[in-house]
Formats: sequence, structure tokens, C-alpha cells
Amino acid sequence: MTRAPLIAIVEDDPDIRSLLAELFRREGFDVEACGDAAQFDRLRENRRVDVAILDIMLPGEDGLSLCRRLRATGDTAVMMVTAKGDDIDRIIGLEIGADDYLAKPFNPRELIARVRALLRRLQATPPATGQEREILGFGGWRLDTASRDLTSPSGEPVELTGGEFDLLITFVRRPQRVLDRDQLLDWTRGRGATPFDRTIDVQLSRLRKKLNAHDPNATLIRTVRGGGYMLSAPVRRE
Repeated sequence: MTRAPLIAIVEDDPDIRSLLAELFRREGFDVEACGDAAQFDRLRENRRVDVAILDIMLPGEDGLSLCRRLRATGDTAVMMVTAKGDDIDRIIGLEIGADDYLAKPFNPRELIARVRALLRRLQATPPATGQEREILGFGGWRLDTASRDLTSPSGEPVELTGGEFDLLITFVRRPQRVLDRDQLLDWTRGRGATPFDRTIDVQLSRLRKKLNAHDPNATLIRTVRGGGYMLSAPVRRE
């Protein structure tokens, strides 16, 4: 029997914590509610967490620090849910590895839809085994789809967040083809995404900046006026 995905809610407000836990249980998820990072760490020692819903303002270690640790040590998807809705807070969260970001107050159905989209992306990602490994080259860059390692033309490793990797693999799988914003939303964030979802715009900007930093004259992801975006380089399989 397939186990229900485990959702960990890391929120210091007991009322919000209970409300979110009940919301996900009604949708058939397995849920554990944690009041701080230490309690969450104890949970992870005993169980695999599929998605962590983190508040930024936590007692002790804050949500951003916890998110950074998760990205360095595991494959748990991270959803930041916080009262801080300023662009700078959202960008910081995405830069350190959050897969998605939702500001309070939010529509509970949107939160559920976004978490389901994260789970679909996790299930679609092949395990990091030698049998599943595929090395893709484009414009001098090298992408290992199993380990998610990206190497620049000069041989330097470039770190990608989960969202940036999802965007890059979408382009690499469809090279020299114009992709509009709706297609990018659907392929990277699932059908739960809304047309007003701006997270993908932040991630696209960050991805382009990382690629251009190694060669400002080589615009690998081009903007096509009235159409969308396109990976301009051909892709080869090594």
C-alpha cells in the first residue's frame, strides 16, 4: 500500500498550526505539526518528510536557516508560508532553496494546490542512481539530471535551487523552442499555479543571472517578444 505523503508544518502559532494540520488531514495527507526547528529535527530523525511548510519567524532557529539546512542535507521540498510578503523576503527564501513561497493571509485551497504541485515534481524527478543518470550539454554548460549538478563552461559548479533546476530542465528538454509563461508555470509548478503567480518570475530572473554571470555576452535564455522565452543553444546528450 502506498503511503500518504508526510507534510510537516513548522509554525510557532498553535492556532495556525492546528488549522493547517487539520486542513491537510482532511485532504488525506499524513501530517506532523512542529512548534520549532528543534522539534522538526527530531521528527526527521524518525520519519521521511516529503514537504516542510515553514514559517520564517520561529523561536530559536528561524525558517530561513532551517530551509538552508534542508537544502544542504536532504530532498525535502520546502514551502515558505509567512506573514512577510515583501519581495525581498520572498527572494531571499527562494535564493536559499525554498521551492515555493506563499504569504499570509492565503486561500487554503491555494496552499493545498501548491503542495500537491510540489509533490508531483518530486515524483517526476528520477532517483540519483547511475542507471537513471543523463548528462546534458548546452553552450559549454553541463547538467547532470540525476544529481542536479550544473557545471559552467570553465568547469565551476553552479548551485541551483529546486525551482531553478525545474526551470532549467524544462528549457533543456525543449531547446530552441519558444515557451510562454503559462507553459513554464504548468511544467514547473503544476496545474495548481495561478496566472498571477510571480514566484516563477523571480526564479527565472535568478537562473538567467547565474548563467549570464559566466559569460555576459552569451544570452542562453532569450526573451522572445510577444512569445515567451527560449533556450538558444542546442542540447547534446553525453
